[in-house]
Amino acid sequence: MVSLEPSRSPLTIAGGPTLSNGHSGYRSNLYPGSSLGSGLTDMDDGFDACNSARKGEKGGLAGLQNLGNTCFMNSALQCLVHTPPLVEYFLKDCRAEINTDNPLGMHGELALAFGDLLRKLWSSGRTAIAPRVFKGKLARFAPQFSGYNQHDSQELLAFLLDGLHEDLNRVKQKPYIEMKDSDGRPDEEVAAECWKNHKARNDSVIVDVCQGQYKSTLVCPVCSKISITFDPFMYLSLPLPSTITRTMTVTVFYGDGSRLPMPFTVSVLKNGFCKDLLLALGTACGLKSDESLMLAEVYENKIYRYLEMPLEPLASIKDDEHIVAFRFQKKEIGKTRLVIFHRWQENALGIEEWTVVVRIFPSSIWGAAESSLTPICNKLREKRRGAELFGTPLVTYLVADQSSGADIEAAVSKVLSPFKKISTAKAYVGKENGILLDGLDEECSCSDAQSVENAELEGTPCTDLSIPLRLTDDRVMNFNAFKKDTLFESGKIIGKLLRVVLDWTDKEQELYDSSYLKDIPEVYKAGLVAKKTRQEAISLSSCLDAFLIEEPLGPDDMWYCPRCKEHRQAIKKLDLWMLPEIIVFHLKRFTYGRYLKNKIDTFVNFPIHDLDLSKYVMSKDGQSYLYELYAISNHYGGLGGGHYTAYAKLIDENRWYHFDDSHVSAVNESDIKTSAAYLLFYKRARSESKVEAGEASHSHSIS
Repeated sequence: MVSLEPSRSPLTIAGGPTLSNGHSGYRSNLYPGSSLGSGLTDMDDGFDACNSARKGEKGGLAGLQNLGNTCFMNSALQCLVHTPPLVEYFLKDCRAEINTDNPLGMHGELALAFGDLLRKLWSSGRTAIAPRVFKGKLARFAPQFSGYNQHDSQELLAFLLDGLHEDLNRVKQKPYIEMKDSDGRPDEEVAAECWKNHKARNDSVIVDVCQGQYKSTLVCPVCSKISITFDPFMYLSLPLPSTITRTMTVTVFYGDGSRLPMPFTVSVLKNGFCKDLLLALGTACGLKSDESLMLAEVYENKIYRYLEMPLEPLASIKDDEHIVAFRFQKKEIGKTRLVIFHRWQENALGIEEWTVVVRIFPSSIWGAAESSLTPICNKLREKRRGAELFGTPLVTYLVADQSSGADIEAAVSKVLSPFKKISTAKAYVGKENGILLDGLDEECSCSDAQSVENAELEGTPCTDLSIPLRLTDDRVMNFNAFKKDTLFESGKIIGKLLRVVLDWTDKEQELYDSSYLKDIPEVYKAGLVAKKTRQEAISLSSCLDAFLIEEPLGPDDMWYCPRCKEHRQAIKKLDLWMLPEIIVFHLKRFTYGRYLKNKIDTFVNFPIHDLDLSKYVMSKDGQSYLYELYAISNHYGGLGGGHYTAYAKLIDENRWYHFDDSHVSAVNESDIKTSAAYLLFYKRARSESKVEAGEASHSHSIS
């Protein structure tokens, strides 16, 4: 059990020995009268004040004992206690900045406990410290870290930085400040105003050295309202972009009736978006600059959904789904969309109809002619029509603002024209990725094949439509006839969407080849194409690019648009505006789905020296944006039984050390870059102006 209120330590913190590295050391207790006086004694922590600074021993090389699954805490603490500005700050007398009255803080106790632990680690030589006092305070103010379960070092770091800031906040009474909208003002003006307002309520050593500012842009997808805010940050959580690709097959249908549908197989990033799939498809099918593709999922012979959001994750598309892309002229988008469903209807009575008729009518009329029973059978068919859909729906556009029934028939006839049979011999001129697949059967000559290809390319519409049409609803359950002179005004059509159903019989089957509408391929068929499963190394630069890319807000994080007066799934874009002296990168190695948790062990190549972030910063404030790596929090293993360690650099010694709980050992700089890197700690390299930094010939960008 962890004692939350242990005995008071008899020592004071004033004065102390001088460490061998030149810093003024402090004894390990608290300021007189501080609330942290109720802490475990130094001897309980494995710390002997009398023998803490042996002659010639370096400070900062003490390990932390594992109290039971506390390696996550030890790793994060070692990175923080080797952060130069924090070492300098807590080795001084910082009593004046302890804020015991901040309702958002921990009455100063967390800051005092951290400072006490830091001084022990910098004055104990190589004697390992048992951080029981600190863990007791941590459990008191953050119950999620109580007990001895394994936790996340990044979650602890986030809590600790925020808690230290509130305990050391120099602002005793936070003023109320009403935030203003950007309203088209220059970014420099809005950013300076937001930072001034932030500093009026938040002013601590954590803000001074660890907090930067980013620009957040939200765009309403409906009214295009733009909202710009500037917010502070203490660390950057970077996604790890996947280099694993997936193979996807999509069938392209031509909305102008110029060609037969063709399946295209492309490779895209597994964690990509629909815009990536559209780009790959456009390249594969030779999409022109004035054309556009619209993705849709076909399920049970209906269009289940349109994938119209460019930033829709490809993960939402499963391998066993059927995805199609409709190809249009860009000028047609926004006009009335016409969706054409297909329904099979036999001319003769089917066995089911005859069975019903036999059961209903007496034997005296069993011998009646089939024609006399046709009206009854038609009614029977009418009841079964909802289950007789087949094939893939076709989509085209009605260009005119006012269309008649005749215009609808003409549009349907045009989009069906590639399916019309040229001769009695069936011509199967299919293509995949632009390559001719099957030839013609024995009854069709080569000239017939050329005719088919020419007809396909020319796309000459057939105006003598022979297939009866009916209007239908979104569920394709109700059907209404319409005449050629029936007018449909675009402004009065709900959602600018018309749906019609084609009734196919044996007669239509003889005129049109419906096989192209059936059995469209799945997105991916196991065993046909090998999947790429090996994740390649990525760079810190690609992680930053992925962090700064625009993306839609999640459905649970909708933005209230002040213009629409509704919550919208806005498009969000982040940009770095101002960077702090200390910047922490959190590599998001842990992914959590609804049913699956996973860790990404991809190696991230990060620079140790001269990390140049200038190209990512929008503010032109003359600061240097060259950074040096000084600490790493590592995570080894999986989600259940992993282990945390840390690498930290002693700045005065210019040497790296490995901190594995109580064990501390020197390590070569070339060995600190591993696939276990989880948190990266950088400090600003120097304070020259950006111009001078840019002239330095030896500086390097992120590799």
